[in-house]
Amino acid sequence: MRLLFIFFLCTFSLQAQKLEVGANKPYRTIKQALNASKDGDTVLVHKGIYKEGNIRVDKKIVFVGKDFPVLDGQKKVEVLSIHADSVIVKGFRVINSGFAALEDPCGIKVYNKSFVVIEGNQLDDNFFGIYIQNGRNCIVKNNTIIAYGKEEQQIGNGIHAWKSNDLQIIGNSIKGHRDGIYFEFVYDSVIWRNIATNNIRYGLHFMFSSNDSYFTNIFRNNGAGVAVMFSKDVTMINNYFDENWGASSYGLLLKEISDSYIYTNYFKNNTSGIYMEGTNRIKIEKNVFEGNGWAMKIQASCMDNEIVNNNFQGNTFDMGTNGSLVLNTFNNNYWDKYEGYDINRDGLGDVPYHPLSLFAVLVEKNPSAMLLFRSFMITLLDKSEKVLPSITPDNFVDNSPLMKPLKL
Repeated sequence: MRLLFIFFLCTFSLQAQKLEVGANKPYRTIKQALNASKDGDTVLVHKGIYKEGNIRVDKKIVFVGKDFPVLDGQKKVEVLSIHADSVIVKGFRVINSGFAALEDPCGIKVYNKSFVVIEGNQLDDNFFGIYIQNGRNCIVKNNTIIAYGKEEQQIGNGIHAWKSNDLQIIGNSIKGHRDGIYFEFVYDSVIWRNIATNNIRYGLHFMFSSNDSYFTNIFRNNGAGVAVMFSKDVTMINNYFDENWGASSYGLLLKEISDSYIYTNYFKNNTSGIYMEGTNRIKIEKNVFEGNGWAMKIQASCMDNEIVNNNFQGNTFDMGTNGSLVLNTFNNNYWDKYEGYDINRDGLGDVPYHPLSLFAVLVEKNPSAMLLFRSFMITLLDKSEKVLPSITPDNFVDNSPLMKPLKL
């Protein structure tokens, strides 16, 4: 049986051929080579500019560019459309897709296929960058995706996935799109080592996507940060959320999600590090919150969340909320505003810490009160509230605060 398998493999390899496209090559156009190709072939495109309208790949081929040949959609069409399983697309510069609000033309789009690999390409000035529609086991890796959108209605997403599962989004750089990475109805997928910067809305946007993980990504200076909505079982580890500023900006927005894990992330210089609304059973552990306006805003609609072993340093407000009912727990966090003591030297404060200041409560109800920030009157009110709490919830408390920050 093993010998028979090797025989068929060798026969298939002998039948596969390489079709070369270029000025002095057997094929002058890409479409000629694609028409002549068969499953298993390699179409090698040499350096040049190819303006061939929409290029459709409907065979199981390796489609590879040498010295980044340019596929130019001339602002008229979708540039490259994948209509076959197991296609590999590598080494192209894909530019100038068309624009259409209903059809969503892309630089590269995969239509209802599996095991497609899109790797090492440069995409520039496309409406959507890379789009996976109803895909399975596809890989999008080490691509550079740049657009120049000014308004979110005029540009699509850098990497867009819809109704897909088992995707791997790895090592891509995305800039200037509506959302850097967008998942809708996407399951059992991984987002790893991507850099999403200067996108108009979100660096990453989850909608109705569960059992997904994202690790070691950088989300910097995006319009509203990162949003994870209407999902469950999401794992978020070792990501950087920073420089997301604005009236409605967050490092990370959690809305209607549950049973998820947020671990060893860095939230620095955001309007709000994490904003939580309608979230349940989230564990937030060993994260760094530094230099944010609000480290966390936890709305009254949240419950059974655990905030443990995090560092809160240099934030204007450590906590904010819009209600008085607290159904979440805080344990063993480091708060740089804590002024307690540790008589038994066990590393934990002997006096509980109430991270919700009176002024934070006042600002939540009356945003214009920020004009009084750092005034003597507000400092006096906050000090009085810590001694005799009257407005802030009694159970909004860390009973065992750390005396020293964790080394993360």
